[in-house]
Amino acid sequence: GLTFEIEPADVDETPQAGEHAENYVRRLAQSKAQALWRPGYLNLGADTIVFIDGQLLGKPENETHCIDMLLQLSGRIHQVATGIALYDGKETWSEVVTSNVLFRSVTRREAKAYWTTGEPQDKAGAYAIQGIAGAFVKRINGSCSNVVGLPLYETLALLRGSGFTGVQS
Repeated sequence: GLTFEIEPADVDETPQAGEHAENYVRRLAQSKAQALWRPGYLNLGADTIVFIDGQLLGKPENETHCIDMLLQLSGRIHQVATGIALYDGKETWSEVVTSNVLFRSVTRREAKAYWTTGEPQDKAGAYAIQGIAGAFVKRINGSCSNVVGLPLYETLALLRGSGFTGVQS
């Protein structure tokens, strides 16, 4: 029931040296929320990253990078963190949601075939759980919508907590 506009924010997404995943996505979400603000608007910014063993896995640069990332996640638990932020021109509200995802074992052949679908090419961690790669996921602990890219429960809570009155109970 909300009226919204989608405007990509031109924000530098380069991680800072030693920056932890949760700090990284919070910073980007806040920057995106503030980047295109206009009077009378409440901006929502969000960013999602996949990480494992402290390493940030952004979007794959090419087929080899994609396959390497998927094989790194294969048979292991990794984390997906999404930063969400609201900005009203004066105040910023933000939250970070992290989910644990367990991949089943993925073969090199499967990873290569997945690349050819075009699906992983602009996705953090080289996969989209809401698509074909959902077959790679054995289990999720945490928010499923977070892994897709926008944690809905927490976004609604953030909107309500900011005093935004356009959200119905």
